[in-house]
Amino acid sequence: MMSRIVSVLLVVMLTACSSTYPNRNVSDLKFPNITGESLLEETVKLPEAIYQKKTILLLGYKQDSQFDIDRWLIGLDMTNTTIDVIEVPTIQGMFPRMFSTQINNGMRKGIPKIMWAGVITVYRDGDKLQQFTGNTNPNNARVMLLDKTGVIRYFYDQGFSVDALNALRKSVKSH
Repeated sequence: MMSRIVSVLLVVMLTACSSTYPNRNVSDLKFPNITGESLLEETVKLPEAIYQKKTILLLGYKQDSQFDIDRWLIGLDMTNTTIDVIEVPTIQGMFPRMFSTQINNGMRKGIPKIMWAGVITVYRDGDKLQQFTGNTNPNNARVMLLDKTGVIRYFYDQGFSVDALNALRKSVKSH
């Protein structure tokens, strides 16, 4: 009974400290400077860490975003799209930061170790990143193609679709 009360309080605290921002198209803008941590426990500064190579970022703002991210990953794999892809779970608020170790350990249990370097969790800059793209419809991944200088050349936040995948692939080839 006590653990159930603690779980309910934790969920209330985690959701009460989040802000909602309207979605916006961030195409052709420079990706903001943020810091995250890979599941290998390495500090990663974006976009600095990926300069000099095109990279797809798949941002997820809720645990339920993983479903959309997985569809994008499967689509990219099935179409033999060869480009670096980084998953960026982005969590805003002070309370999630307090539980970051537990959250990251939970992700490690569900993600094969070979993929840990490509998962960069953002806590401290989570609000900054969600404000940048907007977080309305948070179950949808924010899909971005960054060019070699960190400029966003493709952005999509409407949920996976074959048309959107094809548009992303076209953008990868042209940038």
